[in-house]
Amino acid sequence: MFATTFWPKDNKGSEKFRSLFALQGMGKLYRRGTRAMSDLVVAHVMEETKEAEFRLFLRVLHRSGLTARADVVFVFPFSLFASRFESLIQEENDLFLSLVNYYKQLKRTSHDAVSATSFDVSQFLRSGKKQMGEPLWGKRIRGNGNGNFSESGRGEGESTRLSYGSVVGFEASELDPENSLAGFLDHVPMSLRRWACYPMLLGRVRRNFRHVMLVDVKNLVLFSDPLGRIRNRSPESVYISTKQESCSSKHSRKNSEKTQSHCQVNSAILMGGARGIRRLSNAMLTEIARVAMQHKKKSSVTESGILSQLVGNGHILKNIDMIRWTESIPGMSSLSGSNTSLWNNYRIIHRGGNTNHDINSIIMKQICSREVESSVYRDC
Repeated sequence: MFATTFWPKDNKGSEKFRSLFALQGMGKLYRRGTRAMSDLVVAHVMEETKEAEFRLFLRVLHRSGLTARADVVFVFPFSLFASRFESLIQEENDLFLSLVNYYKQLKRTSHDAVSATSFDVSQFLRSGKKQMGEPLWGKRIRGNGNGNFSESGRGEGESTRLSYGSVVGFEASELDPENSLAGFLDHVPMSLRRWACYPMLLGRVRRNFRHVMLVDVKNLVLFSDPLGRIRNRSPESVYISTKQESCSSKHSRKNSEKTQSHCQVNSAILMGGARGIRRLSNAMLTEIARVAMQHKKKSSVTESGILSQLVGNGHILKNIDMIRWTESIPGMSSLSGSNTSLWNNYRIIHRGGNTNHDINSIIMKQICSREVESSVYRDC
């Protein structure tokens, strides 16, 4: 049925937007969404992030449905990384839009075939009659009268029925031009410098987004939309999870709450109301500087340790509604096998260490097992 290989259509529109600044003369616009979004995903790229890890993160992020309701911002450690991943980002964006279009066409002819897949195309479709705001990113353009501001410039009748967020990128030096933590640490890794980037970024978009997620590209994969659980929470709310392996097993069940408070916070993903995340990021930046000044060995300053200490200090974060996840984020050891449907059984998976390649292989195998996907994605 899908013997023909599907390739992205003419992307001259994408080329045009790729040359634009993302916001106020900074950053780069990789894809301009079809409308303004209320959610924002800020994904930081660690120095050791590999191309295959980045590609899989973005591919699965698109499939999760999160980009149907959120804009995505990548924060790169330096310009070399931004240049290195630029063509990759554009390729994945174009391939995903092709995937959406083909599933949309398939839905018209065979609803049962679409229902049997792990990909829900309906979340990327909307009525063309509904008026939507213009995306925040890039240069303001004139809409087509239907509330659509698609990047591609493809047929109006088609584009008005698609709904997806923008994808942009910033270098750390743009958001933290003074390298704020350089005076406190001998070397400032991206895991710490990202906290110096958030105040400018989140401050400039504070009136545009209601919910924010901070996520690590290298160590996490998102299979569904985790922001769904927080959309009815207060703007000051912040959801945190803990590293299960860091929890002490010496405490009894009676002391389970005390034990949980001593678990290290998982810094790979934090999400909540925009106000709560902004307050947490400001407090975290101050705490990093304070801890660094107290430590003679600057190399002993770790992000997870500082964040855990900060979360444990209720006085500092008294203006934040801190909420702990009741479920842990599974890793490779939790996967029962390559035949397990990841999209049906997991929301988030932690990938890291020596098992990273195994997780990537399992995910790619499941993506490529679909006829449409295997035709769209070149690496299947």
